[in-house]
Amino acid sequence: MELNETTQPTYYTARYRHGVDDKRRVQIPAKWRPAESGTELTLMLWPKAKEGPCLRVLPPQQMAKLVRDINAMPNDNPNKVVLKRFIGGESVQVTLDKAGRICLPEEMARAAGIKDEVVLIGLLDRFEIWSPDRCAKVRAADSIMASEAFKIME
Repeated sequence: MELNETTQPTYYTARYRHGVDDKRRVQIPAKWRPAESGTELTLMLWPKAKEGPCLRVLPPQQMAKLVRDINAMPNDNPNKVVLKRFIGGESVQVTLDKAGRICLPEEMARAAGIKDEVVLIGLLDRFEIWSPDRCAKVRAADSIMASEAFKIME
């Protein structure tokens, strides 16, 4: 959740389907746009889904938290440098243009299977950008696991 000037958090909720133009620009929903002009979002290739990678988008506060969490790992943990190298090398900072779009780097879009359409899915404190095919597979898998996952909220 991103805190803006009015201290109202930004919740990344809902699912949106948008086209991708010939310059690989994607419209970000108005509710999800940073309140402050020029705010950089971190766009990273997220390889964790068995259906294939997607693009994960972190607002500044979430990126700072991720860096803090990695830095808090013991220096002798070999995963620390792997995470730093992977996230550092596989992420980019993007800002929204005047029309509320971000540009997806070609290599990242290709790795995520993104062509002419995307699905943006809110993760409450961040969001993901999926190819429609991969998104459908992930949603099917999520629906199977949902009843078990919701048990933690009881």
